[in-house]
This record gives sequence, C-alpha cells and structure tokens, in this order.
Amino acid sequence: MGIVLTGGAVRLTGSGLGCPTWPKCTPESLVNTAEMGIHGVIEFGNRTLTGVLGILALLLVAWVWRLRQSHREVFLLSVGILAGVVFQAVLGGITVLTQLNPWIVGGHFIVSGIMIAIAAMLCQRVRDEHRHGAGYALVDGTTTSATRRGAWAILALSVLMVVLGTVVTGTGPHSGDPDAVRHGFDALVVTRFHALPVYPLVFACVVTAVLVLKTAGASQAQRTTILMVLGVIVYQGAVGYWQHLTGLPEGVVILHLLGSVLTIGAVVSFWQRQTSRYVTPGTSRP
Repeated sequence: MGIVLTGGAVRLTGSGLGCPTWPKCTPESLVNTAEMGIHGVIEFGNRTLTGVLGILALLLVAWVWRLRQSHREVFLLSVGILAGVVFQAVLGGITVLTQLNPWIVGGHFIVSGIMIAIAAMLCQRVRDEHRHGAGYALVDGTTTSATRRGAWAILALSVLMVVLGTVVTGTGPHSGDPDAVRHGFDALVVTRFHALPVYPLVFACVVTAVLVLKTAGASQAQRTTILMVLGVIVYQGAVGYWQHLTGLPEGVVILHLLGSVLTIGAVVSFWQRQTSRYVTPGTSRP
C-alpha cells in the first residue's frame, strides 16, 4: 500500500522520470544526484521502498521455508509476494523506458493491487493460526448461498471498478511528466464508465451486509469485514466525486488512491471469510 501511495506521489508531482533510466537512476549513477532535484528524490524514494519490500518478502519466504509442506498455502502466498516484487521492479523499469506509457502505468497499479490482495490473504491465515491454533477455519461462521454470491459479486465489481479506474488515470492530467503521452479518450466518458460498476457495487454491499448481519451464526469477523467493505466503498465513492467535481486536486487524488488500496484489502478479506476452504494446519502436522 505504501508503494502505491508513494507511486502516486511520483505521478502527482511530475517525478515519473525523476530517474530517467533503469535500473540505474542515471546512466552514471545508481542513486539520484543533487542536480536532479526533488523529482529525483521522490522517484528514487519510491524505488528504495520497493527494495525494502523485496528484502522483507525474501525474509518472509526464508522464515516459512521449513513450513512449506505443513503450511503450503502460506508458503505459496509468500512466494507470490516475492515474485510480485520482482515483476513490479521490472515493470517499473519498463514504465520508465517507455516514457510513462499509460497502459504500462495502469498495469503497474493492477499488479500492486494483486500483491495487496495476496498480502491480505496471507495476513488472515497467519493471524488466525496465531490467535486460534490448528483447525481454525477461515470461514469461521455461518454462510448462506446468498452471502457467498454477494461476496463473489462484490469481488467481481470491485475488480472491474479498479481496472476501469486505471484507464481514467491514464486519461487524466496527472501523467507523471509533462511530456508523457495520455490515452486519447474523452475524460468525461471514461469517468462515467468507471462509475458504472460503482452503483451495483454499493447495492451489492448494502444487501450483502444486511444478509450477513441477519445470518444466525455469522462470526464477528464476517460481520466486521462486510462493514469494512461498505465503509471503504462509501468513502471511495465520496472521494471520487469530490476529486471529479473539484478538478482533480493532488491531495484528493492521493486520498482516492488510499481508498483504492483499502478497498482491495477489505474486499478480499470479506470474500475469504465467505468462500475460503482454508483451515489452519498447525505446526504439529507432518
């Protein structure tokens, strides 16, 4: 999430080419130089944060290596995050080398969203075993066919909303560099397309929240996660209209980016609480 927000700061401050090449910051220097000014600092700061995440992801894989048989899903999710960091680093380089092509920039964000989703799934599994031990199901309360369908609908509509949002971003004014190309779409039209899945998403969230709260035997985690989803969706919609009506001020755009990553985490967490088959294996399992 931090990388997404600092990446947004890179774009909003026009620092997308603060380091004009890759993998070095300049042809002669691995890091930014004083002559590059604040744009070089911002761009290299985002690259540095990616490096920190890469180290953490590598350590995570090392820590769960001995549990790769008993905790296969945890291990695979950890490997997925590490692979995502490597892929993102390469994709970030391609972004710079293509002079901030908006399709590549959009793909860069989508991969970040996938990594956030994986991280949310990983956190749920580790936290549940830490709190409850072996034999604890991620679906820790009663579900119904309606609540499960609602979870799938919320997930699908959220994915569509995020993907369409990258097209809006690639059409808007905050390109990351004054000379970067933009999508040749009508900004108002793509914004309306982006808003189209929001209305059924809000409806699905409200209906599903009512169903979950009324389901006898639904767990506290299931109730909490659907309320989180409803809250972030309302927040994201409000901020989206705010930035649209005020001409996309940088501060509000950052708030919208924050809403995007919170939405991904909340939606995936709720979806898992309704549909996952995962049961914590425990360390005693061979």
